[in-house]
Amino acid sequence: MTDLTELRKEIDRIDGEMVRLFEERMKISGQVAEYKIRTGKKVFDREREESKIETLTGMADSDFNRHGIEELFRQIMAMSRKLQYQLLAKNGVAGRLPFIAVDDIERANIRVVFQGVEGAYSQAAMKAYFGDQISSFHVPQWKDAMEAIAEGSADFAVLPIENSTAGSVSDMYDLLVEFENYIVGEQIIRCRHVLLGVPGADLSDIRTVYSHPQALAQCRQYLDEHRNWKQVPLENTAVAAKKVADDKDPAQAAIGSTFAGECFGLSVLAEQIYSNEANATRFIIVTNQRIFRRDAKKVSIYFELPHKSGSLYNILSHFIYNNLNLEKIESRPIPGRNWEYRFFMDFEGNLNDGAVKNALRGIREEATNMCILGNY
Repeated sequence: MTDLTELRKEIDRIDGEMVRLFEERMKISGQVAEYKIRTGKKVFDREREESKIETLTGMADSDFNRHGIEELFRQIMAMSRKLQYQLLAKNGVAGRLPFIAVDDIERANIRVVFQGVEGAYSQAAMKAYFGDQISSFHVPQWKDAMEAIAEGSADFAVLPIENSTAGSVSDMYDLLVEFENYIVGEQIIRCRHVLLGVPGADLSDIRTVYSHPQALAQCRQYLDEHRNWKQVPLENTAVAAKKVADDKDPAQAAIGSTFAGECFGLSVLAEQIYSNEANATRFIIVTNQRIFRRDAKKVSIYFELPHKSGSLYNILSHFIYNNLNLEKIESRPIPGRNWEYRFFMDFEGNLNDGAVKNALRGIREEATNMCILGNY
């Protein structure tokens, strides 16, 4: 029986030879990049790679080895492409991104639209981000807000994209694809629900509580202490506050924000009635201009991939290779294409960063479709 030490020495020898051959191969890949720089030829040649994989796997003597050889060489080819993308970028062939850097987003003498009614959390997010030197209006649906900035009746829109408790607002991702609008900022609003009643009302007067179903659920522990109160779900927390204000009935209360209470002249009957201290909603600031702040630190994109094994893995490798931190990934079904998905990603970086440009170029070439949603 061969000694284990001798076997390991043999593996070390083979590994050393593989490293030497890998570096030799990458050197030639650099020469290929130089040729493509001169001729304008694309880096990614899918037909060539598939033909090469077929040839290489055909040399294997077992199914296990065939699978391993395919996985090994797909990675080698992916690393070769990434090297070529870097060399193209160094030689100024990275292409220009269609976004203009600005020092800051306009926050005065502009028109902003938000979804919902007066007193909604989206209005609170708008005021927190833009301040008071703006004109604003509200619309009933998220799509209405997207249409308003697309047609120019508003400069910016404030829309919810994610809640820390309820998760992502899936429909918003679909709207970002449907409209050519771009994210230029975000605002996080803590959902610190309070119990609102008409001035002069007392807790002992309350018989009915109105709010959005999620807000009722987020205050379940508090409401369990008042089982005699009837709970009535409404469209949102601001609508609930408005109803209580309009009805002027001391037996009615609404769960909502302090901001909504101020908007409708209601009194706070109880504070900190929510169960989750960390509950918050992230709102995005959207415009129809392709702009980004020079100090922006987050990039949002979406892309579509061929429906085949390893396609998402290959795209993710661009983030790893360029040392970019992925913050979020979300998938949505593509209408009319069963079992195919569109992926949305947030990652750290700025469109002026070389690593970001390099990763985006690689993704653009290898995905079937890719779009930058914003840098903020």
